Amino acid sequence: MRHQNELQPCGCGLCSVEINHLGVRRGRDTIVEDASFTARCGELTALIGVNGAGKTTLLKAILGEIPHTGEVIYATHDDRRLHRINIGYVPQKLDFDASSPVSVEDFLLAGRTALPVWLCGRKGDRAAVREALALCGAQGLEKRMLGDLSGGELQRVMLAQALHPTPELLILDEPVSGVDNVGSEHFYRLIRELIDRTHMAVLMVSHDLDLMRREADHVVLLKRRVICSGTPEEVFSSGAFRTMFGGGADA
Repeated sequence: MRHQNELQPCGCGLCSVEINHLGVRRGRDTIVEDASFTARCGELTALIGVNGAGKTTLLKAILGEIPHTGEVIYATHDDRRLHRINIGYVPQKLDFDASSPVSVEDFLLAGRTALPVWLCGRKGDRAAVREALALCGAQGLEKRMLGDLSGGELQRVMLAQALHPTPELLILDEPVSGVDNVGSEHFYRLIRELIDRTHMAVLMVSHDLDLMRREADHVVLLKRRVICSGTPEEVFSSGAFRTMFGGGADA
């Protein structure tokens, strides 16, 4: 028997997310300029660069949260355009009052229905939340208060929220910021399992260059514009990377 919230392979036919000449200005300042690259389904695309390179701004433009020039194209295997896809998003941090008596279960239920949380008491809804947490390695956290979670626990809870409904594109902005090495590697293994299971496209901003060298399928080096893109080996061995980071993969 298949559970209601069990992740399925992406069914929209999405093959690639094409970022075409994206630009963002803030007043007179250019934050992102003429950025173009492609993120493909079944792959982890890492967006790297120094602080202030425009990585988070670029993600917000892709999400449609801020005005921008250029376009984001969702294309199928036969080059047809899709007008809408499911996008999951895990921000770098969750802004909330840590003293508020909001449980993990309440937080996830609120993202599954327009009804007030106190009316979302159906056993099926709560079972779906428990299954989503288990899928993200966060089983048993449903009754914990959000403010009592560790950084790693909170990231896995936010991932569980982003996976409903199953996204064709999952966007992660520094998902393991403040998490120790063991927690980071566990998170990346989880992302790889999700990619293998659903064939979703994953676009991730990360400062963990060593892990991105090992885990990413495609790397985009950004400093306001795309400086270099390709396989991890191509980007990390490039002159542009050495110029930006001084040659260290763990810079």
